[in-house]
Formats: sequence, C-alpha cells, structure tokens
Amino acid sequence: MILCKSINFFCNKLGSTVIDKRCGSKSFILRFYMTLPRLTPQEVTTILQANEFTKEFNGSGSIKYYDSNQLASNHPIEDTRSEAQCLLTKGILLGVFDGHGGGACAQVISKRLFSYIAASFLPHELLKQYLNMMGTDEPLRLLEEFNDKVELLAEIKDLYRASFLTFLSDLLQTEPTSEFQMETALESAFLRLDTDLSSEALSDFSRRDATLTVAMSGAVAVVAHIDGPHLHVANTGDCQAVLGVLSENNEWTAKIMTVEHNTDNRTEVERILSEHPNNERSTVIKMERLLGQLAPLRSFGDFRYKWDKEILKEQVVPLFGETAIPPNYHTPPYLTARPDVKYHRLTPKDKFLIIGSDGLWDMVSPLQAVRLVGEHMSGKVILSPLRLPRKNMKLSSINELLLQRKEGLKKKPLDSNAATHLLRNALGGTECGMDHVKLSHMLTLPGEVVRVFRDDITVTVVYTDTEFLRHCPP
Repeated sequence: MILCKSINFFCNKLGSTVIDKRCGSKSFILRFYMTLPRLTPQEVTTILQANEFTKEFNGSGSIKYYDSNQLASNHPIEDTRSEAQCLLTKGILLGVFDGHGGGACAQVISKRLFSYIAASFLPHELLKQYLNMMGTDEPLRLLEEFNDKVELLAEIKDLYRASFLTFLSDLLQTEPTSEFQMETALESAFLRLDTDLSSEALSDFSRRDATLTVAMSGAVAVVAHIDGPHLHVANTGDCQAVLGVLSENNEWTAKIMTVEHNTDNRTEVERILSEHPNNERSTVIKMERLLGQLAPLRSFGDFRYKWDKEILKEQVVPLFGETAIPPNYHTPPYLTARPDVKYHRLTPKDKFLIIGSDGLWDMVSPLQAVRLVGEHMSGKVILSPLRLPRKNMKLSSINELLLQRKEGLKKKPLDSNAATHLLRNALGGTECGMDHVKLSHMLTLPGEVVRVFRDDITVTVVYTDTEFLRHCPP
C-alpha cells in the first residue's frame, strides 16, 4: 500500500506530460523504485546525522541550547545557516538562508548580514569606539560565530570590508534618535546589505565575475534575535520561524512568527501590483511567480528584477545573455529585500523556536513540526541522567518529574538532535509511523530526480529556559 502511494506521489509530482516523455507509464516508476538501493537503518542514520550540530549555553539567559542540521538536495547545497552571539550588545542571532539560482548569494549574506545587524544595534559612542579600533592590533569583536563553515576568497573579503566600513561611517552620520527601534535596525541592515551587493557587482572590482554571480543569484532569509524574553524575527521571502507553545492542558500550538512573501499572500501580491501601472497587472504576477519567473516575492540579490533595464543591457547581457532580462520588464524595481519584522515577548509557555527553509515546510506543517519537536523533547529526557531543575523540590514535584520520565520511555527518539528528528520524520513519517522504505528511497534518489521530491532542508531548533523566563520581570 505504501509503495503504491509513493508511485502515485511520484507521478503527481512529475505530471502527466513528463511521465509520458520520460517514463511511459507507472510501471516505469515501479521499476524505478525497485532499483533504488535499500539503505540499512544505520546507513540512514549516518546520512541524517552527518551535518547536525548542537550548541549549549551557560544558563545565564533565555536560551538553553539549539540543535541544527542540513540535508542537501542540490549539489552543492544552496541553503546556508548562521548562529552567533552579539558581543558588544546582548542577544543571540540565528538565521536560515535559502538560495536560488545557485548558492552564492545565500553564502555571502550568511557571512555578512549578522555584522550589519550587530552594528545597527550599537549606540553612537560604542559604534565610534568600534570603528576607531578596527585598524588596531586589538579590534573589538562584534560577534562570536558558532559552527561557521563558509569561507570567502581573501580579495572579496577586502571588498566586503570596505563596504562595511562605509556602512559604519554612514551609521555614525545618522542623527541618533531618543529611542532605539529594533524593527528599524533590522530592516535597515537587510536593505543596506542588499544595496551593497548591488554596488559591489557594478563596481570596477577585479573579480567582478564573482560579485555579479552573487548579484544574479538570490536568497531568502529568516533571522531571529533573542535577548532575554525579547524575540524579534525578520524575514524576507518564504523561510519560516514557528514558536512551539505548550498550554496548561499540555497541548501544543504553533505560533507563526513570519510572513510568507509569495503568491499565497494576497496582501503581498496587492502590494506589488500597486507599485506598477495598471497595464502591467497581468504580467507582474504571472503563473504564481514574479514576472512569471521568481517564486519568492522578496529576496536578497536577484538584481535582474531590481536594476534598470539599461544597466541590465550594459552590464549583464554581455555575460549572461538576453534571457537575463525578464519578459515584460518595464518599471523596475519589481523586487525588494525589505523584511517583515515581528516581535514576541517570550513566556514560560514558549518552549522552542523552529527556524527552517521551505524545504522543511514543504514536508510538514508548522503544527506537525511543533508536535514532533514536542514529542522529541519528552522522549529525549530519558537519554540523559535525571537532574533536578531546581533545589529544594517537594517530593510531589519530584514524583511528577519521574512520571514524565517514565512516559518519555514510550517516545524514546532515535536522534538526540531535534533538527535531525525533524528531518527523519519529514522524509519518512507516515500516519502509521516511520516508514523505513520511504525514508531510504528519499535518501537515495538520483540527482536528476531528487528535486522533484524534496528541496534542500535546513532547520534550527532553539530551546528556551523556562525557569529564566518564569522569573523575568513583566
């Protein structure tokens, strides 16, 4: 039965036209499935756990730890992720970046965006001190990055450093306001980095091929900043962040902290249509895509939808050809990197935040993801020795803790990392439980068809410290 459902799923995903041309009939799909190598449970686990990472904190803030993981569909993967501690201000930044048209833009913004954000948080006096010390032997550090695996070319680093120095100088020239606005700072950082990507691609830089590659590819992004009980989430595009909230009745709910910028969002569609003449209403959004081509309606990079047509003709067409100019390109820009920013004050009921690229959300709903992580949280308790969360606990409270631990035995997970647990269930979960055959097939699909079934998946699960939040002043 499960195999038949998988065959139907494959046919539906490819569509009848492709099936007729490539396969001829469902019998081809049956043969295709039968010829896929069958992985052992241990081989599946080895693949799923290859990129997992866990970072624990010292218990002085609202974050206990986070789990992250990635699974590629594209080769190389077009998703990236970043996490960092702000050193000159309080707070932790966590981000997921989903590239398209290649991974160049996503890699670059994952390396640079947090610095722009952290600098935007600095008060003027501290900003001035930071700028003055940048050229000394002991410069101040803005960030402490975790699990950073992206490395940029040295000559491009110099260009990016020059852009960042100009940004810092511009920040100093801005008149300080009486009250700091986190939303404004996040929005300004997103937009300024995107502007710098444009300027760098159009400059006389010797490695202009590299900067143009970044500019012509694109990336959507979601960034969370957590400082004590204060959570801000900024997103551009269709990555999502979802809070897992546990009610007093022990029921999980999902609080979505992002706004998807795609054609499912009617408000976003109307915003774009309002920015262009009425005679373009039938072409600005076509086939549920921007100008019939781009699925996300906001993104970094993708300057073929932002630059003036003359710039595209002079700078881009000679290298990328006439197709670099989208059809019906009359009144640019059609695209922006401006994020939507949401604020939420964390409470003891807010147990974790899931940040993921759309490859995850294509597979599971926000509520399903929250329930999976919630179950993992319960089951993971028994993977480590029992530790009392606070001193001088009453026997009744200890007994309740032991009962919870006993209940967790029924849900003992295969993975200690919650992001890996999400990956496993997104790919192999069914209404009847985990299907090893389905999971094995999803991990052994050949490169020419894997994108039909799944996208790159990047996920970070951030756990809050309930005791810290319980004692935060209102």
